[in-house]
Amino acid sequence: MTKKYVLPKEPTPPEAAYQIVHDESMLDGNARLNLATFVSTWMDEWADKVYAEAFDKNIIDKDEYPQTAEVENYCWRILADLWHSPDAEKAIGCSTTGSSEACMLGGLALKRRWQESRRAEGRATDKPNLVMSAAVQVCWEKFCNYFDVEPRYIPISLDHKVLDGHDLASYVDENTIGVVAIMGVTYTGMYEPVDKIAAALDEIQKNTGLDILIHVDGASGAMIAPFVQPELDWDFKLPRVASINTSGHKYGLVYPGVGWIVWRESGFLPESLVFRVNYLGGEMPTFALNFSRPGAQILLQYWAFLRYGFDGYTEIQENAMKVARYLATKVSNMEQFELWNDASDIPVFAWMLKPDEKRNWSLYDLSDRLRMKGWQIPAYTMPDSLSQIVVARIVVRNGLSMDLAEHLIEDIQSQAAYLDDVNVQTASVSAGFHH
Repeated sequence: MTKKYVLPKEPTPPEAAYQIVHDESMLDGNARLNLATFVSTWMDEWADKVYAEAFDKNIIDKDEYPQTAEVENYCWRILADLWHSPDAEKAIGCSTTGSSEACMLGGLALKRRWQESRRAEGRATDKPNLVMSAAVQVCWEKFCNYFDVEPRYIPISLDHKVLDGHDLASYVDENTIGVVAIMGVTYTGMYEPVDKIAAALDEIQKNTGLDILIHVDGASGAMIAPFVQPELDWDFKLPRVASINTSGHKYGLVYPGVGWIVWRESGFLPESLVFRVNYLGGEMPTFALNFSRPGAQILLQYWAFLRYGFDGYTEIQENAMKVARYLATKVSNMEQFELWNDASDIPVFAWMLKPDEKRNWSLYDLSDRLRMKGWQIPAYTMPDSLSQIVVARIVVRNGLSMDLAEHLIEDIQSQAAYLDDVNVQTASVSAGFHH
């Protein structure tokens, strides 16, 4: 018998190798019906052409690929301008493999800035902490674990569904390196009000002298708010915002593999974190957790900026919001459900089952039934203080049309009705047996 997990001894003809890999990949789900992921699953044929022509580019090798390196600079400067940097020429930024790496770079900059300030004052630097919502994305837990920072989680509640500045003074102290504000909480898609968090920190500074900066985790929302909610104060317009990250491969409309981080000014990225490496023919400044990585996605991001422009991004994001709000309204009208949020921030919403002692099915059951129809819609518990609450969540991305949304609603209605019917039959049988 051939062992499956051994490198084959003889080469496989290219056509046969392609067919094997193709057949394996076809066992994956339908990307258009995957409403669990935030990550882009579609670009057009011109983007595919750019991608195919740039597979071999290694962004770390700026001497070999100087124009791709320059395009990287174009992209983060475009974002600096989009996020109201006081002066995009004085800002500093870079690409990453995604928002997780970008968040870690943002956290490292906050930590090093705090350490250098404390050392200059002759004070201890051994107990840094970072304040954030209990609903924070797992990358922040990783950051605190990997880089020896105490995480301080502010619980969410039914009265405070996101970190909104409430009771913030109880969590910060002289060892706080910063506060994380999330523009699009992963659990629900809700914005954390950065302006309210900044106002709370202003009051804390007034009372205690503590000057604490904000990092905005805009993995999703930083590519939604500029186009859909231009009146919102969340970015570099707020002086306390030191850095912002986003995922190019989410609502930046690029295939997986690219994120971005921008600092308000170069002084907010400590020089001690920047390496200057003499590599492959030239000196190269770098601040990253990775070394060699693809340059193709950076070119794809530039392509998307050129292809869509401000008006095109606005149209795409507004259409996603329209579909998400339609779905949220339809779900809220079903007798079994109530919304946690209504897709008024990013095109994402979550909902719960209404309390009913007679019901013996859960959102996990509904998720399983919808998967049989091809839809991937996750169900999960909320963070610690609300772990008794189970929600289901829908993420609307570019490519989910209103026609598909209507089919989805029909399937949710039919599967909920099916579960109700099974519930009635099961209850009837149980009652008869008990009698």
